Amino acid sequence: MNEKRELLITTALRLFNQDGINSVGINEVLAVSGVAKRTLYHHFSSKDDLVLATLAYRDAIFLDWLDNKLKGAETAEEVVSRLFRALSDWFHNQVEELNSFNGCFFINTAAEIRSPDSAIAQYCREHKIKVRALLVRHLPDVDECFIDLLCFLKEGAIVSAFVTQDRDAAEKCLLLAKKTMGAQT
Repeated sequence: MNEKRELLITTALRLFNQDGINSVGINEVLAVSGVAKRTLYHHFSSKDDLVLATLAYRDAIFLDWLDNKLKGAETAEEVVSRLFRALSDWFHNQVEELNSFNGCFFINTAAEIRSPDSAIAQYCREHKIKVRALLVRHLPDVDECFIDLLCFLKEGAIVSAFVTQDRDAAEKCLLLAKKTMGAQT
């Protein structure tokens, strides 16, 4: 990736994740990054185009991080434990590649966009579908209903950790998931 393009994306991602996409203007991204306006518009045709690039960048980082956390688990119980412990680390700002925890960038962005038909909202949905597919890949012998439960617990943990500042939400969800797994056997 072009160095200036990457700088614009990483700067915009940090600012958007911290303050929200509607609160951060192009001029702020330019000021913080030190990149000229002409260069920005060489790489991105609009702010929406820049937002989409930040979503794609964050998507790749998040999926790679989560996949690495789940790799090597030998049982469904271990996958579930790794999932919620990884989330807990993120909530407690112990995951360098995800930066400071400010909730889910995709949930926050979708909430700001408000138009479910926009390309930005569609990308946010696609990210959630990819995360679900990642869980399915690591839990091939688990039924769809339990995958749905894990996704709901994961999303609920993220929202609770951010909105109510319950940074232990992932550990609570882990207990619920384990109880459910025990009830299924």
